[in-house]
Amino acid sequence: MPGAPLQVRVLRQLDLSHPPDTGRPAWLSAASGLVRCGGELYVAADDELSLGRFAATGSRPGSLLRLFEGRLPLRKQARRKRKADLEILLRLPPLGGLTHGALLALGSGSSPRRRRGALVPLDARGRARGAAQSVDATPLFAQLAREFDDLNLEGGWLDEDSLCLLQRGHRGGSPNAVIELDYGTLVAGLARGRVLRDQRPRRVTQVDLGKLHGVPLGFTDACRPARGLWLYSAVAEDTVDARADGAFLGAVIGLATRADGILWQRRIAPPLKVEGIEATLRGNALTILCVTDADDLAVPAQLLRISAPVRAGNVP
Repeated sequence: MPGAPLQVRVLRQLDLSHPPDTGRPAWLSAASGLVRCGGELYVAADDELSLGRFAATGSRPGSLLRLFEGRLPLRKQARRKRKADLEILLRLPPLGGLTHGALLALGSGSSPRRRRGALVPLDARGRARGAAQSVDATPLFAQLAREFDDLNLEGGWLDEDSLCLLQRGHRGGSPNAVIELDYGTLVAGLARGRVLRDQRPRRVTQVDLGKLHGVPLGFTDACRPARGLWLYSAVAEDTVDARADGAFLGAVIGLATRADGILWQRRIAPPLKVEGIEATLRGNALTILCVTDADDLAVPAQLLRISAPVRAGNVP
């Protein structure tokens, strides 16, 4: 892949003040989504029933914000079958009864158990306040499963009146794609019944991210640093199954627009498995925060920082 790698700085481990459950370590190990608001970082973890909540600066251990009732099995395979697989974390503007907006956490949709979500109310400072509210994403995800035989949603962003979601591809043949949905229809369902109604996508755009070491890259998350731009992370993971992990071979960060597609794409070094991304744009410089998933309970997720120019050269 052309171009010098983007250099990664590790800021901290995602340590917690208390373990998520008896028998679990006091850290998040499978971070999969990231939002910064109200001076805090909110982190989705695909094998937990809660969000991680951390101060935006420093290394003080974080806490957990409960999304769903119940307990998950401790054993890896049993836990995988029953987890909510939270992969999408978005900040929404004000909507029905939520005066200051909310965080929306959603599963990947890759199985019936993974088609639920939660709304977390925000206060005037943009901080989570109050109990999470359950969201039924089954109608929408069932419709999207008709578009993709191997549905596996991994991130998204709000783009004016559209909600854009990422379908993650893999070497089994499923493509990477951007799915554009009518946000007005979705927010009406959320406001009235806390449900994501079924709708046909406005547009589905397949995206070829290329390969690393012969393995196709697959989307893991995205964000909108400025109007007209979207930033994404992707990894090369050697698997043919949307629900199974594979050998990790490297990760990239890329910048794109709806009109022009990918502006640039660069490997990150060292090669860490980035699954959540957040960015701010000042002038012509991007400051990117990322969280990682090492697919190993014994390895804490990390918070990373990457600096990149808006124009970093085009991908041939």
